[in-house]
Parts: sequence; C-alpha cells; structure tokens
Amino acid sequence: MLDSCNMVSIAFPLKSLLRRLFLVALISLSFPVAPSQGAEPAPPLPAPPAEPEAAPEWAKVEFEPDAYYTSLGLYLALTKDPIPHVGHQSEKELYLTLLSRAYAPRFLVIEGSVNPLPYLGTYIKEHHAEFYDDARVTGSFNWIKAVTAGFEEPYAYSVFLGNVVDFSIPEDPRSKGLGYSGLLYSAGTYHIKSNELIRDDWWEVEWKVKGDRRTQYRKMSWSFRVGTKVHGNPQITDIYYLSFRRSRLDFKTEKSSFFNNSGFEYTVDMERGTFTPIRHYFFVDKKWPFENKKMAFTLATGFVWESANKYSGALAADHTGSQTQIILRPNIEF
Repeated sequence: MLDSCNMVSIAFPLKSLLRRLFLVALISLSFPVAPSQGAEPAPPLPAPPAEPEAAPEWAKVEFEPDAYYTSLGLYLALTKDPIPHVGHQSEKELYLTLLSRAYAPRFLVIEGSVNPLPYLGTYIKEHHAEFYDDARVTGSFNWIKAVTAGFEEPYAYSVFLGNVVDFSIPEDPRSKGLGYSGLLYSAGTYHIKSNELIRDDWWEVEWKVKGDRRTQYRKMSWSFRVGTKVHGNPQITDIYYLSFRRSRLDFKTEKSSFFNNSGFEYTVDMERGTFTPIRHYFFVDKKWPFENKKMAFTLATGFVWESANKYSGALAADHTGSQTQIILRPNIEF
C-alpha cells in the first residue's frame, strides 16, 4: 500500500512536466528563431529574372508622299520620357492640349520637302511652252496654272524644335497620329511666280501647331501658323503671315454634318513694317471616300489674291495692279 501511494504521488508531477514541455515547444514554433550572434543568415530565394525593357525610340524616319507636298523627315527625341497619349480627346480638346504643351521642347525634326505638281508646272512652262499656252481655256484661265497655284517655292528644308503628343488610341492598333507645337525654321533657294522659277535665297521662322490623327473610320489633320518670311531677292516683299488649315476625311459617318469629308485653308500675308495685306490664299475642298480602299478623291477650289505691292522692279512689270488666280486642285488622299 505504501508503494502504491508513492507511485501515484510521482505520476502527477511527471504529467505536469510533460504538459509544460509541450507548451514551450508550441510557443517556440510560433515565433521565428533569431540567428545566434556570428551565424550567417540563410540565403534568400533567387528572384525571378526581370524582363528586359524595350529600348526607347530616340530616332525615326517618316516619309509622307503627296502630289502637292512630299516630305522626308528625321525625328530625334530630346528626352527619355515617353510621348504622352491623348487619343481619346475630342477635336477641341486636342487643340487645347497642343497649345498647353508648346512650352516644353521634346523633339528635333530635320525635314526636306518638295512640291511635285507646282514644280512640274514650272518645268512645263519652261520646256514645253506650246503645251502650256494650249492649256489656256480663256483669256485669264490656264488650267495648268490653276492646278499648280498657291505654292511659292518648289522645295525647302526645315528644322523643327518643339513638343509632341501621341493621338493614337491604345485599344485600337490601327489608330495613329502625332501632334506638334513649336518653332520651325525653313529655307530655300527659289521662288515661284506664275509658274516661273526665280532665284531667291529665302528663309522663314514660324510658330506652329500641327496635328494628324487617323483611326479606322476617320482621318483628320490641322495646323495653325504665324511667322515671318524674308527674301534674298529685293524685288520680292518680305512678309508676316497667319495661316489656318483643317482637313477631315470620314470613311464611315454616324450622322450627317457639313464638316464631314471637307477641309479648308486660309493664309494672309502682310507687308513687314506696315502690316498691310498683300496676299490672300483661300480654298475649300470636298472628299469622296472609298471605304474599302481607305482612300478618297479630293477636289479643292479657291483663289489667290495678290496686291501690286507683292513685287517690285522687273518682277512687277506684269503686276501693275492686284491679281486674282483661281485654284482648281484635284488629288488622291490616303
């Protein structure tokens, strides 16, 4: 009996001890064990390899063919920041966005341009005079002159410094377009007067806002320019000028509007020093699109009015009064 009582009295302390050891083990598993001093921590798991970032596009070449204005430009980025996307904005908001971002130059553009049909008009008059004279329909209307009127230089080279925004819509891979605002310097060596090339080392500086946006069903372009043009030939008057242009091509329209498939351009030249208007250039155009071809036939009509003060000396011999030239400009637009 004494022995049995002793066994019971020993068993209770043993169970209590086991219970305490179990609690200590459970608590120790609930907290991270701090490494002992001098022990090296376990090496971290290797991170997954990062995908290489796409190299920023700092230079590109753009070619724009057209019967009246063909250009080849080299675009050089001045910053590494991405071009901001503003493609979902309305037409009015696009104009305001370009004007608000004009203060921060982001791109340098070097461009060479040629005006094919106006240049061809000078070639025909010089080398095929009989054919040129036969193009005279009435006493004052020559259809070659009417088709090529409005361009005062056969070619030019330009340097543009300004900002750029992207009008493309990320959800629509077929949309594209860029807008520009900044300073443009242009120069050339010849002037066109009545389909004749006249030696003239001219240059001009302008501030402009320009944009082009194309989606699956619409193509839009616009520009606003203000600047000055200086002529090396003293018989051609130096000017200030102001110009507006807008063009819209609709391959598919939701509602009828006067602005659908239409465009216009207006430029006024003013004599430097007096600000007297010496040239008005205006036309409107209408477009007939072929949706399946993504192209349109365009016909523009308008006029060029020139004051007698436009030229002086020998160049004014046949320009004794103001003159008006009709514009009739067919074209294919893509």
